[in-house]
Amino acid sequence: MHEVLSSPFRGATRSPACVGEATAEPPNMGEQPIFTTKAHVFQIDPSTKKNWVPASKQAVSVSYFYDSTRNSYRIISVDGTKVIINSTISPNMTFTKTSQKFGQWADSRANTVFGLGFSSEQQLSKFADKFQEVKEAAKLARDRSQEKMETSSNHSQESGRETPCSTRASSINGTDDEKASHGEPPDEELKIENDKLKTALAQSSSNVKKWETELETLRENNARLSTALQESISSVEHWKRQFLTCKDESDQLRIKIGELEAQCDEIEKERERNKELNKRLQELEVEIQDKEAELEDLRKQSELLPQLMAECESMTEKLQDSEIRNQELEEKVRTLRKDMDESRHRHGHLKLELKHFLNVFDAKMDDLHELRQGLSKLQIDN
Repeated sequence: MHEVLSSPFRGATRSPACVGEATAEPPNMGEQPIFTTKAHVFQIDPSTKKNWVPASKQAVSVSYFYDSTRNSYRIISVDGTKVIINSTISPNMTFTKTSQKFGQWADSRANTVFGLGFSSEQQLSKFADKFQEVKEAAKLARDRSQEKMETSSNHSQESGRETPCSTRASSINGTDDEKASHGEPPDEELKIENDKLKTALAQSSSNVKKWETELETLRENNARLSTALQESISSVEHWKRQFLTCKDESDQLRIKIGELEAQCDEIEKERERNKELNKRLQELEVEIQDKEAELEDLRKQSELLPQLMAECESMTEKLQDSEIRNQELEEKVRTLRKDMDESRHRHGHLKLELKHFLNVFDAKMDDLHELRQGLSKLQIDN
């Protein structure tokens, strides 16, 4: 069954509730990046198995790596010096788009669920397409590896069956031609097959040792769990006894509490009185602070008084100077007015003289006009 998870981006998510951390194994020399994008990385909360926990404070690089030596693919993301994603892609993995900008996949080896938040839907689609492509490539690599193993196993079995037949044929037929007719394999092929068998035997021996070590580890863990279970049982008995003791003590405390509650009523009354006294005391303190503030203002004003007096004397002197200047200006105004009246009188007299001159000029012009007319008549008569 798949469990519904809450996505930190828009939309609900569905994924297996696998919890864990990525193994901090950086890319080796044989691995090459084949695709890189930017995304916000999340992991499933190991305590609730439902909420997302941000693995990076900001968008980081998330890359697909291909290991040519192992023929495997990994998704790796590093935030500074910390490896936050190290997921080897297997054919049974599935990348799920849970919203327009969020996707996730479960990694059973790392025992966790990884979530990626992208800035756009296009980036999410590219990452999902690359995941499907890499998944198909991993499946194809696994199938090829299985075919090679099956071919090698069948070839080893056939070599094992052919070797006794050839030996038997050589024992019956003593000539080299008869040996060749029965198809005896050359010495080089036998050496290669023997080397392969030795390698397989060494690998199986190492696997046996590994399984023995794991079995011993499981036995030790089982013994530890058994010891812990016995200790927990003894602890439960101990806590039961302590619970009964605490229950008796609680009954005694209830009685004492009843006695103390009666005393608390009187103490409460005293507290009320103290509250009223404290309230009155606070009011008095406020009044004292106000009075002190007024007194401080008066002190500051008294300190400014000599300065104000000096400024007042200076202003008085300036006022006297201004009055003297005002009188001088008034005298000048009177003189100017007198000169103005005289200029007006002169102007009127000049206007009269100008008018008389214009009248005389007009009369002279009339006489000159008559003279011109008389001259013009004389010229006509002549």
